Amino acid sequence: MTSTLMPASTGELTRDEVMTALDVVLDPELDEPITDLGFVQSVTFRDDDVLEVHLRLPTSFCSPSFAYLMVSDAKDVLTALPGYDAPGRVVVELDDHHDSERINAGLAADAGYRGTFGHEAEDSLDDLRAIFRRKAHTAAMERCLTALLRADDELAEADLGTVTLADLPSGDHATDALLRRREALGLPDAADAPVMVDATGRTYATEEVPMALRRARSTRISIDGNAHFCRGLLATRYPGSDADQAPREPETFFPLTTLKEQLR
Repeated sequence: MTSTLMPASTGELTRDEVMTALDVVLDPELDEPITDLGFVQSVTFRDDDVLEVHLRLPTSFCSPSFAYLMVSDAKDVLTALPGYDAPGRVVVELDDHHDSERINAGLAADAGYRGTFGHEAEDSLDDLRAIFRRKAHTAAMERCLTALLRADDELAEADLGTVTLADLPSGDHATDALLRRREALGLPDAADAPVMVDATGRTYATEEVPMALRRARSTRISIDGNAHFCRGLLATRYPGSDADQAPREPETFFPLTTLKEQLR
């Protein structure tokens, strides 16, 4: 089953504008847009002037908290579109999840995360976002630093602590991704700002750098591996949905045959 995206527009809003708006909604664990992952099941402009969007996930047992984040974020960005900020103008629902009914009802009632899950909501949405923003930054940082190591045979791991943002290739996909992750954490973006920092901006002593890089690489491999796996699961669960998935950027996912080498 592939995404149903019809009709093309209603009033001044177009289907492409809806999808562009949804581009900023990320799977919190995979750090990729739900549009790239193929998680948008359908976009429909109803006859009653309601914009209705349905989302789907790779399995019925994906984390309810992650699922709620994506559905909630999707509704937030769509209700920010011109003419769709009035109550009831936007309906976003999650299909085929074991908590679909609960999540959809909570979102329709504007009950919020804790109102939807009650005592089961162990962490706030802000807590969850902070955890995954830190992981996303770590992975983006590692991608940039590993690319530098591969491009310069004379650059040693221990020297990575001296690398600054100015040393990264301007306009590069990995560089741009890192800058966005740093902005989300409130980290400096000055040209002389060190690249290798933790989520609080703390730098690493020379002797700490190799182990810090290894930990960051483990985080990145976990994220990339999960993303690759989830794409496959979605395509298996919804035949043809792979056509709705955007190709991944080069070097985003490293083949499993190289994982041991990367972890050395």
